[in-house]
Amino acid sequence: MSLLNLFSKPDTKQTQLTAKEQQWAQTLSQGTVSVKDIIAPPAIEVDFDFLKVGSTYYRTLFVVGYPRYVQANWLAPLINFEHTLEIAMYTYPVEAKGVLDDLRRKITEMEATISTDIQHGRLMDPAVQAALEDAHMLQEELVKGSERFFQFALYVTIPADSIEELDTITKQVESTLGSLLLVPKHASLQQEAAFKTTLPQGTDHIYITRNMDTTSLATTFPFISSSLTSNSGVMYGINEHNGSLVIFDRFSLENANSVIFAKSGAGKSYLVKLEALRSLMFGTEVIVIDPEEEYKNLCEAIGGEYVSFSFSSPAKINPFDLSGVYEEGENELGLKILSLHGLLRVIMGELTPSEDAVLDRALVATYKAKGITPDPATQKNEPPLMEDLYKALLGMEDAGAKGLADRLERFVKGSLLGIFNQQSNIDIKNTFTVFSIKDLEDELRPIAMFLILDFIWTRVKNDIRKRLLIVDEAWYMLQYPDSATFMYSIAKRARKYYLGLTTITQDVQDFLNTDYGKAIVTNSSIQILLKQSPAAIDQVADVFYLSEGEKHLLLAADVGEGIFFAGPNHVAIRVIASQDEHYLVTTNPEEVLQMQQQANEAKQQLQVQQPQTQPTQ
Repeated sequence: MSLLNLFSKPDTKQTQLTAKEQQWAQTLSQGTVSVKDIIAPPAIEVDFDFLKVGSTYYRTLFVVGYPRYVQANWLAPLINFEHTLEIAMYTYPVEAKGVLDDLRRKITEMEATISTDIQHGRLMDPAVQAALEDAHMLQEELVKGSERFFQFALYVTIPADSIEELDTITKQVESTLGSLLLVPKHASLQQEAAFKTTLPQGTDHIYITRNMDTTSLATTFPFISSSLTSNSGVMYGINEHNGSLVIFDRFSLENANSVIFAKSGAGKSYLVKLEALRSLMFGTEVIVIDPEEEYKNLCEAIGGEYVSFSFSSPAKINPFDLSGVYEEGENELGLKILSLHGLLRVIMGELTPSEDAVLDRALVATYKAKGITPDPATQKNEPPLMEDLYKALLGMEDAGAKGLADRLERFVKGSLLGIFNQQSNIDIKNTFTVFSIKDLEDELRPIAMFLILDFIWTRVKNDIRKRLLIVDEAWYMLQYPDSATFMYSIAKRARKYYLGLTTITQDVQDFLNTDYGKAIVTNSSIQILLKQSPAAIDQVADVFYLSEGEKHLLLAADVGEGIFFAGPNHVAIRVIASQDEHYLVTTNPEEVLQMQQQANEAKQQLQVQQPQTQPTQ
């Protein structure tokens, strides 16, 4: 029963309350409830090997065995474990004099053991010999004062919603600790004291320690500052951990693909335009598919080529184009027909197996009518048009062919005439090319994006060079299984053609809800997460294995702040730009309008200052 309902009941019904509820009502009415009463869990159950607080189960492990040699940040796999853990470390200084006395006695014992083995003709125990060497080294360092001695304790508490989940995660944690050569033990019959040890109170209730010197203890420090500064690449921003520059060459990884997830207005386009602008200076060709005309100012400022698609636009792309590049063991015509199957399913909708077979025969016949066969020598002929496929379907006697032709008719004779039914008249020659589809209806955008991607992919295979392909609002491509498959195939094969695919989306849930969306993420060596919405943060955290702190960072991030993943490393990043770069890449409507007004005023002032030409007499 809620407290609100408790107090809203009239006095005449107080007799209906239980004795416990009446006691609570009396206590609350007297104002004697403490903070402990409010925040205390309803019950605590202490078992042999776990603790249950409310509805959450806890199990605490302590470490008794450590590796002989460790390196800096060796506890990173435990700190970055994909499940929430409570980790407690305790360090106790020890007087050097007592340590030296104990160490001297221990050295004497080990030397005596080795001498006894030699006298009796037994092989020396290698573990005793290694321990003796370490003891001599430590003794020398302690005498010189270059090392100090400490006692170190490490405890891990695992929370879970059920006992089955607790057992599963415990095994995973034990496996992770085992990979670090650590030996964990359950705090059996001491779970309550062990649980209190990992609370943020700084009190060690079970005191299970290991001897460590200063150097060894320093390696346990969990907050090692990550750095992603290399000698080559472009600058992505400032490392918020230590203020260093995040400079990285995406082409140095196993693939050059990247994905960027952020809510609207978080600065994802700003970051991508900065990367594209800076990559141009290193000889990288940049190709952009722009659904919202966000790259137009940048394109015009740097002398790029801006290609706009609409009914009245002169730019045309023929989906039947072939690359004309022969690769041994690869059927270029067969791959193109498969790609056209995907495009036509996006255009026509779902096809039955019989309709798919009819469409396949029609596509083969369409190319054959132009003299194009699997023979590479014929594939340089002029490719057919959508109209040729339409005529091939009408010429077939199959009943399903007429229905397919009817679905294509609006692209050949109807309201969408001229968009996809002409020979290609554009070529990618500029180092910065933008394809804009802003003027197309939402219904046509997935088709146009598929067509443009196929056209770009054909050109990429024809002329291999260092390129970036930026697909903004990529969720359009994932609306249909065939376009999603094509997008994934580009992500998987891009490395072969020296291409880096950049996928940007603000509809994180739509992107990650598909298997192909998740596959594109896993095939991208660089992942950038900027500010996220509360509705999407849990799904993002599951896909990227974010800790609770990283989730809060993304929820509270300012514009241009987030997390930069590069291979196994990731850092918190803040995107920055120079004043001149900011002028080119900003999409803030207020700033864009202000810059346009300044440009118009400067133009008017220039016209006034020009001298008036006098007419001749």
